[in-house]
Amino acid sequence: MSGPLEGRVALVAGATRGAGRGIAVELGAAGATVYVTGRSTRAQRSEYDRPETIEDTADLVTEAGGQGIAVPADHLDPSAVRRLVDRIADEQGRLDVLVNDIWGGEHLFAWDTPVWEHDLDKGLRLLRLGVETHAVTSHHALPLLLRHPGGLVVEVTDGTAEYNRDTYRVNFFYDLAKTSVLRMAFALGHELGPRGATAVALTPGWMRSELMLDAYGVREENWRDALRREPHFAISETPRFTGRAVAALAADPDVARFNGRSLSSGGLAREYGFTDLDGSRPDAWRYLVEVQDAGKPADVTGYR
Repeated sequence: MSGPLEGRVALVAGATRGAGRGIAVELGAAGATVYVTGRSTRAQRSEYDRPETIEDTADLVTEAGGQGIAVPADHLDPSAVRRLVDRIADEQGRLDVLVNDIWGGEHLFAWDTPVWEHDLDKGLRLLRLGVETHAVTSHHALPLLLRHPGGLVVEVTDGTAEYNRDTYRVNFFYDLAKTSVLRMAFALGHELGPRGATAVALTPGWMRSELMLDAYGVREENWRDALRREPHFAISETPRFTGRAVAALAADPDVARFNGRSLSSGGLAREYGFTDLDGSRPDAWRYLVEVQDAGKPADVTGYR
């Protein structure tokens, strides 16, 4: 049986691990051909020095039912991104979904450190990785996406527009990067909407990425052991939950109603009716406001 995205072509930029991998796999499960990019390959690791690779992600896409194609790319290199898009055009003749999930800043920011005390080189590198990469990729990929009507661009960030408007996010550089991506989706909505395409910003909730699981010393199979250290981690979600949000958006013939908007995985789960892998629907951003930030004891009742 063919999936709802059979015949569709997606590029998930920044798909080595985390949300990017979860998105790529779920697009594959819906039948799409998915190009996955990143700097960590089986031949060479990025400065993260982690084991996850884009080839592994591509294999997972294919195992899920799609076609995964791994292409090493540094999205700060315009020529590399141009070659990537040219390859997609030559091999597929179209691009239906662009997911800008490039990040790479986990090791570059310091919590609650003012800008004048923060390492400047690391802060500026974070902005390049988290903002400039998205602009470079959109510049080169959008002409191909616009060849056919109905294209979708998903800008992945951390935090909804409402939450980030009222909340200081970690430090100057992190706050600026994540808020900039929200604004990118708004601007792209204005530029793409009249041309038959849709752009949205999408945030996961508290995501159980490979890095987050390692930080708590747990695996996906025993992630609840981390609650002894951080009870609010009970609201967390898998990267596949965000992936299901993107797959639902890509399959929605009326997705243009969201053009330019800020969305969350939990909000889209209510909209489309999908669940996380365990059958729950974690609504992290409502939980953060109403429980965690409000200083209440951890209790996910009514939030997943």
